[in-house]
Order: sequence, then structure tokens, then C-alpha cells
Amino acid sequence: MQPPNPNTLFPLPNIERLCFLKNLIDNPNIIIGDYTYYDDFEDVRNFEKNVKYLFDFTGDKLIIGKFCMIASGVEFIMNGANHLAEAVSTYPFAVFGGSWSHAMEGKEYPVKRDTVIGNDVWIGYRAAIMPGVHIGDGAIVGAFSVVTKDVAPYTIVGGNPAREIRKRFPEEQIRKLLELRWWDWPVEEITQKVHLLTGNDADALK
Repeated sequence: MQPPNPNTLFPLPNIERLCFLKNLIDNPNIIIGDYTYYDDFEDVRNFEKNVKYLFDFTGDKLIIGKFCMIASGVEFIMNGANHLAEAVSTYPFAVFGGSWSHAMEGKEYPVKRDTVIGNDVWIGYRAAIMPGVHIGDGAIVGAFSVVTKDVAPYTIVGGNPAREIRKRFPEEQIRKLLELRWWDWPVEEITQKVHLLTGNDADALK
């Protein structure tokens, strides 16, 4: 018996509501790792529609690691949504051209860094991830959360704005898991130790 093929769009026979996401993406500014899946109640092709305001001129990317779990309705708000929050007016005059076309001369719209989701991250139903947020390996984002700040590895967050609920493991165990980086192992080793990955003994994985 073989492990699932990460290059298969629909890894579960006769089920098209769950896909290995990297095989669906056309946008070069969205980068997805192996075995990361997206589950959608309607159509998995909604994923790219839910990456909002990702424009070529902003230059930012959405980067998602391996073995992530992304629930239906999750949205990523990218840098193209930003306005001039520190200016007198937030209105984007220059966008409409004409005699307003010079409004942004010598100025730039605020652009944050890439949005980066680590490995083995679970993002719950209809959560929203704001521009430039980094979510650490092994984190969990609760359903309906709005994530406005970075999330530390192996941390559970929830709410609007999302706040830390608790760490998944003690700090020493988190350190060991981050050192192990099991998601980078050959798939044969992952397969051999998959029963340990569903347990809670990080030492046994060594």
C-alpha cells in the first residue's frame, strides 16, 4: 500500500470537495507545499477567489508550507487592500485617473511583507488572515478568527482579532518538534512513523 501521491488533485476517490492544493493553483504568487489540502463545501476552485487583493504590482506572495489543513471559506487578505491610513484621507484618488492621477506622486501605498503560513498548520472555517501575517509551524487558527498579528509555532489562536488561547505543548516539546521538522522527512520515513505522528510523544519520533 502506497502513501497518497502529492501530485494528485483529488487524493480521496470520488470526493472532489477536498484537494491537494498545489495542483490547483495557477497564480505564480501563491506557493503551496506538498500534501497541504483545502476542503470546500461548494467548489475547491473557490480557493484562489478567496485570496483577495493579490495584485502583481504589489509584489507580495502567499506562501503556505507542507501538510497544512485549510477549511472551507478561509480568506487571505493581501497587500493590495491597503490604503493610506496615516494620510488625511484614505481615499485612493489616483486610482481614478484624470486630474487626480498625480495624487500619489512621491508616495507609495503601504505594503507589508509576504503572508507566510508554516507547515502542519490548521486554519479553521471562515478564518481570515490579514496582509503580511506569519503563522508558525504547527499552529491552529480557530473558526471565524481574524488574524492580524503573527502566530507563534504550535500556538492555538482564536477570536477577532485573534488572540492566543494556549500553547499546544510545553516549550521544550515545541523546541524538539521544530528541530525535528518531520514535514521535511522523505515520505517513506513519514509513512514509517505515521502512527507516532498521531501520538503526543515527540521523543519517540527520534
